[in-house]
Amino acid sequence: MHIASSVTSLFRQRAAAPRLLRSVALAAALACAMGAAHAAGTLRVAMTTSDIPLPNGQTDQGSEGMRFMGYTVFEALIGFDLSSSTKPVTLIPALATEWAVDPKDKLRWVFKLRPGVKFHDGSAFNAQAVVWNYEKILNDKAEQYDPKQAAQGRGRIPTVKGVKAIDDLTVEFTTTEVDALLPYKILWVVMSSPVQWNAVGKSWDAFLPKASGTGPWKLQTYTPRERAVLVKNTGYWDAKRVPKLDSMVLLPVPDASARVAALRSGQVDWIETPPPDGIDSLKAAGFNIVSNVYPHVWPWHFSRVEGSPWNDIRIRKAANLAIDREGMKALLGGMMAPAKGMVPTTSAWFGKPGFDVKYDVAAAKALMAQAGYSKEKPLKIKSIISPNGGGQMQPMLMNELIQQNLAEIGIQVEFDVRDWNALLANWRAGAKDPGTKGATTTNSSYFSQDPFTALIRHVDSGLMPPKGTNWGYYSDPELDKIFDAIRTEFNPAAQTALVAKAHERFVNEALFLFVAHDVAPRAMSKKVKGFVPPFNWYVDFSPISME
Repeated sequence: MHIASSVTSLFRQRAAAPRLLRSVALAAALACAMGAAHAAGTLRVAMTTSDIPLPNGQTDQGSEGMRFMGYTVFEALIGFDLSSSTKPVTLIPALATEWAVDPKDKLRWVFKLRPGVKFHDGSAFNAQAVVWNYEKILNDKAEQYDPKQAAQGRGRIPTVKGVKAIDDLTVEFTTTEVDALLPYKILWVVMSSPVQWNAVGKSWDAFLPKASGTGPWKLQTYTPRERAVLVKNTGYWDAKRVPKLDSMVLLPVPDASARVAALRSGQVDWIETPPPDGIDSLKAAGFNIVSNVYPHVWPWHFSRVEGSPWNDIRIRKAANLAIDREGMKALLGGMMAPAKGMVPTTSAWFGKPGFDVKYDVAAAKALMAQAGYSKEKPLKIKSIISPNGGGQMQPMLMNELIQQNLAEIGIQVEFDVRDWNALLANWRAGAKDPGTKGATTTNSSYFSQDPFTALIRHVDSGLMPPKGTNWGYYSDPELDKIFDAIRTEFNPAAQTALVAKAHERFVNEALFLFVAHDVAPRAMSKKVKGFVPPFNWYVDFSPISME
């Protein structure tokens, strides 16, 4: 059964730009050194990361690390269908051809593995390798246990209790509780070669420059903080996804202006996240700007502790009706989609909520008047925000517009500006923590690629701190019942209907200030052909070619 799925100051960054550009130049020289016959088949990418993602399997550098290293060199048992820019992304077989929960014991899952798959070192991928890879992150007594990979992967599979090989091509997973969402979690754990790890002296540090996975790309060169060179895996098990490119060069360029300069000078072919004020000039210079809505929402998370003004649904709805999202979109150079909920309206999980999140100042003022507030008698609140951080888009610009919009309807906002890590620490500690200092909202972008991360973790009453990230201490027995039903529903269509029902309640109750969905802007040379931007954090580089 298949169940369908940070930065220093601006001045420091600019001071670092020459050094970053030297790194770009080094990588460009490396690409040229591959020979004229291969030059047309080399894609040079400037990432936003400050370092090359670790090629150990469970890579670092967040989702960008997984995009460029985790899902290129390595693979999981389950994958994403990233082939379309218009259809919702679903789960598909990858290193496992099928999976199912035991109808007699729903704590037991059986995965059938794909035969004939080889790691890049030539060793066989099998059930023993799967067990070995799960133990590298779950079993701190195993010789291959890696704290770095455990930190990245353990939290992705919280219900996995054990993994064992039934035969060479069959694996059994046992869970601590019934978990119909397990397939969404399995796709986060990727496979490294046990044989290669042994061959390099049983050292993860020694494994890095000689990494071996099963993915469509092989690691050829790994130079921390400078570059990584990936080459196509001609022996990849899926002939349709053998890369068209000969190689791909990954470059860490955290400064946006340095990325733009590298693209303009021809040192790179593709840059992640071009700055809003540079998009029009890049278009005018003949570069392509590619974007698409993906599972990423930028909201304000309301506190629901006793005494919070957000306990009044009239104020929650008024705030949602006060935001000029189209004006914000223009401010961001068009690089956002207005949010009407936690997931895009194109998602099968959106449902049919009765409350329409839109820009209606008159209706917002009327609701505020009912609650006893106006511009002359404003409600005063404090919001925790950050000037930057992973996935935060342009938080200062966006929050300043929100501040202006809310002032128009009688909500006076004071900002508590914290660095990204401090904001996240408070997000985990919860709204009741003394460190919240009277704030009644926090602003952090949220991943919304599966039902748990999109909805459940934010408001499940069983996930209040320290157990989880229900920052606002929200409790709704009706919503909790829907969440329980989602966890125990194994029919894909029925599960989707339940997720949609939960999301409808999110919107109808205005549980968050729904603001924006990121659209993953990228700028690239017109020489780049075949790129498909899916509704996803991740992309398939296999169809890409260079003209």
